[in-house]
Amino acid sequence: NANARRFKSAMFAGRDTDPSMRRIGAMNLLLNGIESPDLSGANSIEPESLQRGKYTLIVANPPFTGNMTNVDVAKDLTAITKTNKTELLFVALFTRLLKVGGRCASIVPQGVLFGSSNAHQSLRRELIENQRLEAVINLPSGVFQPYSGVATAILIFTKTDNGGTENVWFHDVKAVGYSLDQKTQPIKENDIPEVI
Repeated sequence: NANARRFKSAMFAGRDTDPSMRRIGAMNLLLNGIESPDLSGANSIEPESLQRGKYTLIVANPPFTGNMTNVDVAKDLTAITKTNKTELLFVALFTRLLKVGGRCASIVPQGVLFGSSNAHQSLRRELIENQRLEAVINLPSGVFQPYSGVATAILIFTKTDNGGTENVWFHDVKAVGYSLDQKTQPIKENDIPEVI
């Protein structure tokens, strides 16, 4: 039927400039029954790379602590946060890609939560005053070892374009069931069931 065909193709979209990441993503989707997703090598923050207001759900792990230099950043993103920092630009992008009522869960470095620059503050203002920020789940440093030791959090918000943030659920995760070192060995302590 039409729903099954859409599920196996155009329902899922992704962008990555790294061909290896696109291959891994395509293989993962194929193994889960999604035969021809909309994957391409475009830089997501360049103008016209992704259709604005199209998506109902975004689950993302954008690039951290990068700088977009020598890239034509879409003006609708710099209108939210005037910066070249990837972690800020991608969260701004998510607010533009979602349909009103669409939801986003994105992993971000903790600097997005606590940075004091005008760009950090304007992005937080966008999420709190113009959208509906629902949850901040603080993750411990080392949760992504051995790949990265950056302290991270998960932001969960709904696009409203007219605010609605009243109460934000904040959870400080201390343990994730694995050691937070390079070995990532299983451990007994795990806050994830409580978060879920």
